[in-house]
Amino acid sequence: MQKIIILDFGSQTTQLIGRRVRELNMYCEIVPYNKFPFDDVKNVKGVILSGSPYSVYDSNAFKADLSRIRGKYPVLGICYGAQYIAYTSGGTVESAGSREYGRATLTSIDANDPLLKGITAGSQIWMSHGDTITSLPRNFKVIANTGDVEAAAYRVEEENTWGVQFHPEVFHTTEGTKLLDNFLGICGAAKDWTPASFIEATVTELKEKLGDDKVILALSGGVDSSVTAVLLNRAIGKNLTCIFVDHGLLRKYEFENVLRDYEHLGLNVKGIDAKSKFYSQLAGITDPEQKRKIIGKGFIDVFNEEAHKLKDIKWLGQGTIYPDVIESLSITGTVIKSHHNVGGLPEEMHLQLVEPLRLLFKDEVRRVGIELGMQPHLIKRHPFPGPGLGIRILGDITPEKVRVLQDADDIYISLLREWGLYDQVWQAGTILLPIRTVGVMGDERTYENTITLRAVTSTDAMTADWAQLPYDFLAKVSNEIINKVKGVNRVVYDISSKPPATIEWE
Repeated sequence: MQKIIILDFGSQTTQLIGRRVRELNMYCEIVPYNKFPFDDVKNVKGVILSGSPYSVYDSNAFKADLSRIRGKYPVLGICYGAQYIAYTSGGTVESAGSREYGRATLTSIDANDPLLKGITAGSQIWMSHGDTITSLPRNFKVIANTGDVEAAAYRVEEENTWGVQFHPEVFHTTEGTKLLDNFLGICGAAKDWTPASFIEATVTELKEKLGDDKVILALSGGVDSSVTAVLLNRAIGKNLTCIFVDHGLLRKYEFENVLRDYEHLGLNVKGIDAKSKFYSQLAGITDPEQKRKIIGKGFIDVFNEEAHKLKDIKWLGQGTIYPDVIESLSITGTVIKSHHNVGGLPEEMHLQLVEPLRLLFKDEVRRVGIELGMQPHLIKRHPFPGPGLGIRILGDITPEKVRVLQDADDIYISLLREWGLYDQVWQAGTILLPIRTVGVMGDERTYENTITLRAVTSTDAMTADWAQLPYDFLAKVSNEIINKVKGVNRVVYDISSKPPATIEWE
């Protein structure tokens, strides 16, 4: 399969570069800046260098030997990548005095340059750097500038190497996708990375890899594990056994609804009711991290117990996706974070891993699910945390608190769907606060629970803004919850963005 290699120098938008390239139907891989796959270059069509939090002249700056890359492949340096190419070729990069950050305009461009084909003068771009190229090496040619930046874009003459000091991957660069598409054209890329091609190739690979072996998969009801299950089922059928554990912290009716959905998909699913086990282990626990660990270990114990009841299981299926893999490695290639989908199950299970989605971003997983014929309500489900309502009940967890939160959450999510707002929101849910407030119902004073409503908009959960839901909708939700959920007399709305807040409260 043809591919573009993206060398990650630590930019916060490296994954975004990858997503933009994938959206252009071109397969790409993100690797640490010093891990170019020289032993597997047959299908490499081009290389992109990302931005970085460092200056090229910092002692801690990430440095890569480009001598075996430049001249052999088309290369595009973005921000730090552009500065690094110029700096290591004899150019000068200096502090800009003040950060060049935010919107800018291309005041002039070389319309004959293949990278800028179809890009218009006056086009908006997005700058984000504290340094700038003050002089280019002899064989470098400026192909675009702004009012403040002379070398906004350049090309190395007699070499398929370009650099741009702005970010074509971000939304605010209005013709950034066109620029990246031009680069793929320079690379001679086939651009045949589509959901249909992925499914065909993956099912074939799974059949060859698994043969008649049996696979066990833990289902969560979420998009990733569901698409994984359907892909594996298409490849090996009844040799796949799925386990869906109800830890008592799911949404209202979710256990029954998800099992029904999976049954319609023809999956071999075993549902396990483990509510009492989890409630017992969580009794009196208030620390969020301890709750997470108890829920995680409890899930593994239940799954492990069920797995041992099955015979001849050789593989463990997981819904690992590409961001999980990337975030589990630093740009130096060392493990910096254990992700819930990258490892994590007991070694004594002695199972091999099969992760058919590990090359996909979340939006690609959804497109694959649609191509597989899965129902939209399964594909467009909001993300839901593994610990479930356990981290949306602040303080200790009891069956009664779960009941209160499930009832409130069911009203909120149902009304989001009814008002046509569900698909406009990345994630929504309710939080039960560990405080009681005074209220009045009828002629009596009450002293009952407070529910927080949370809804955010996002593209990848790396950043998120609070959703500006209509006031009349919020009024309706508040009224319904207070009138219908016993034990609640106050509803508030969270208007915090990420950062500085997080999407979940614990």
